[in-house]
Amino acid sequence: MGSLKVVVYGLGPIGQLIAKVALERGMDVVGAIDIDPSKVGRDVGEVIGLGKSIGVKVEADADKVLSGTRPDVVLHSTGTWLDKVYPQLVKAIKVGADVVSTCETLAWPWYRYPDLAELIDNYARSHGSTVLGAGVNPGFIFDALPAVLSTTLVRLNRISIVRSLNAAERRQSFQKKIGLGMTPSQFKDALSRGEISAHVGFAESVLLTASIIGINLTEVRENQEAIIADKHYETQYFKIEPGQVRGVDGYGVGLINGREVIRVELKACVACENYEEVRLEGEPTITWRSSGTPGDPATAAVVVNLARRINDAKPGLITLKDLINYAYSW
Repeated sequence: MGSLKVVVYGLGPIGQLIAKVALERGMDVVGAIDIDPSKVGRDVGEVIGLGKSIGVKVEADADKVLSGTRPDVVLHSTGTWLDKVYPQLVKAIKVGADVVSTCETLAWPWYRYPDLAELIDNYARSHGSTVLGAGVNPGFIFDALPAVLSTTLVRLNRISIVRSLNAAERRQSFQKKIGLGMTPSQFKDALSRGEISAHVGFAESVLLTASIIGINLTEVRENQEAIIADKHYETQYFKIEPGQVRGVDGYGVGLINGREVIRVELKACVACENYEEVRLEGEPTITWRSSGTPGDPATAAVVVNLARRINDAKPGLITLKDLINYAYSW
């Protein structure tokens, strides 16, 4: 099998990690797209910190890069909201490239964007392209992981997953988007206006998990609230005083006729413990716990690891359900 030709679309913190992993895996990075003036015109190797050139410059003109390189797969990492990144996905589909995107709302786009999901699916089919939204969350911890763990159960009654992470160890943009240092009212207002997003994808993860396992939910809910500091905290980027936001606690739940069958919860705060815990209630009941998954490297790994699998998948808009093997049937 020949080397996979890839274009990296977006060279923010995650996109840079994706480019590094792709190169380490022997993929042929033939193009890179970003609109940041500080990156445009520079060699990709320089931008991502390799200390050497790879002979590919970052360009802002996506149409030019994609039509000039005709990649097998576009590794896309530019935004959270599907309506914002939709034009970028169309550009990749237009040249027949497959797409793996970190866009959280693309992991299960029928929840927030059913019309766009249908448009993407039809357009991708007509151009022989496959489009997938995946990352570490949604894409692994809240969905693929519990689905695979359920293989050992004779009967599954309920799934609950908690992911806890120390926000002080994360990049500045992550700390900013969860509202560190804000007052509770500032956090609430900023979240409602879309100035910060905190975590996006609770409902998508619940619905993706349900789809993989074969659960027909009747209702999905999600919410998130600020965690307030009771003492002084400090990160590399923020100073947090008592009464200010030191993190976020959010959840998504899936119900069948009022009974909760899936629950996913994320706690991201300064000085929170790093761990993930999956509890599967049934016969038998099992609990799986880890010491924490580094989010950014894991997201890059998921995207690159799925690049070749998506290249062999059916055309259209797909989800992780179409790529992973699982054994449990609800």
